[in-house]
Amino acid sequence: MRRTTYYVFHSASASDLRGITGDQDAVGLPATDGPWTLERQIAPDEPWPLNVNEAVMEFGVLENGFYLSGPLPRHASSKPVIERDCVEGTAVYDTQGQRIGTIKRLLIEKVSGRVIYVDATFGGFLGIGIHHHTVSWDKLTYDTGLHGYRTDIIEVQVRSAPAFSEDGQAWPDREREQELWDYWRDLPRGPGGPV
Repeated sequence: MRRTTYYVFHSASASDLRGITGDQDAVGLPATDGPWTLERQIAPDEPWPLNVNEAVMEFGVLENGFYLSGPLPRHASSKPVIERDCVEGTAVYDTQGQRIGTIKRLLIEKVSGRVIYVDATFGGFLGIGIHHHTVSWDKLTYDTGLHGYRTDIIEVQVRSAPAFSEDGQAWPDREREQELWDYWRDLPRGPGGPV
């Protein structure tokens, strides 16, 4: 039995888009997809009535404060670059378009200023719980249709990746960094080929 009441909101700007959150005022739902109108609430003792997997929805709410269900509208942008805080919190999808994780932060090389890794959370539907993993930036491709990053990395590859840091170190020693670099550079593509 779930312990939280969830609120389902309908987007006025996209007829098939629903926002699910634990906040009855819809404060955390993306304003770009609103305005939001309360459609229903789901009590903790009520059977799960929606056609979205409850565990996937709970993971989204836990990670982002909300979960969006349905086709996401495209928002035009004239910007040739994207801000760091717009990438952090963005969903990661597999080759079938299923959400498998969330980007938590970018790891940037000091000298060049290039993003080389992302710290991402994976969990729930991958069967590995919610865990942080360091993934090479070049293994992610932005998908405008999904409004998120797509990857062909599979569960066993994420599980087998060397840890980025240990004992609270913000950056690994040179040997660990080389091991991480070699792992992601030499990694064979997952099922479905390049994305």
